[in-house]
Amino acid sequence: MAGALRHLLTTDWGHCMQTLGGTRLARLFNERQSELLGEWVAQQYAITSRRGGVPEAQLRNQFVQFVDLVCAALGSSEQVDFNTPTWDEVRNFLAEVSEQRARQGFTPVETAMFVFSLKEPLFARLRGALAADPATLAELTWTISTLFDAMGLYTTEVFQTSREQVIVRQQQELLELSTPVVQLWEGILALPLIGTLDSARTQVVMESLLQKIVETGAAIAIIDITGVPTVDTLVAQHLLKTVAAARLMGADCVISGIRPQIAQTIVHLGVNLQNVVTKATLADAFIVALKRTGKSVSGGAPVAEAPGAPGPLRGNQFVGY
Repeated sequence: MAGALRHLLTTDWGHCMQTLGGTRLARLFNERQSELLGEWVAQQYAITSRRGGVPEAQLRNQFVQFVDLVCAALGSSEQVDFNTPTWDEVRNFLAEVSEQRARQGFTPVETAMFVFSLKEPLFARLRGALAADPATLAELTWTISTLFDAMGLYTTEVFQTSREQVIVRQQQELLELSTPVVQLWEGILALPLIGTLDSARTQVVMESLLQKIVETGAAIAIIDITGVPTVDTLVAQHLLKTVAAARLMGADCVISGIRPQIAQTIVHLGVNLQNVVTKATLADAFIVALKRTGKSVSGGAPVAEAPGAPGPLRGNQFVGY
């Protein structure tokens, strides 16, 4: 069966090819005015144009590589089985194409059409070559359908895996971007939290905060939960774990953004926050942090200009001790 299919690919168009190398296959397409290539590229170009297009030269190169590898696999075994090691190189090539198209935003169907677009041109030439032998025609049609269906399904499987990896990576990046650790003052960090806290996000929050503590040597970290919609037992436990980890790194924590509803919820849940300083607003927590680091906030009349200073300080003043 493999021999018959190989014969179709190499000799039934008036050409006798003793070997199945990529160069001879490409020459065959050129001599026949790129019959298969032209039809396949036309279908592929119509599909890829929806996603911004793929250069025609790249499509032609991919086609030649693909047919070259398929012919090589057919020539190395009399059994056509896509799941055998003989087809490893074909699978690797299809995996590369599928991953590339997943990154380019193609759909699974559009990716699978990289393989399926070749079926119709093959069947057309198969019918012309074997019109007088319906039994062989039916047998080869079944073989080609089975093989190309297996290859098409493989591209879909690789595509889905690649898309899942992209989604996971994007989620990780969004988690990192949604948990910025800001240095408010020397020795004082702020970690504003927005959205729901789950185990995965808590891990990112903890790692980001601890890394920033190491980088800055901060003594105080303000965890602001103004943007956290609800606080349940799980969220409270995550906060306490973050506070405990920061303390092990030598930094104390202040939790700000305690709204009346959250305060009532924490009391009803029986969560013990006695060892953690809590404040209603980030400004209140910042004042506490300044005092703990030996600084104070003063307001009122302008302070006299210091010698060599660029200008007088006005309004609220941060005064270091």
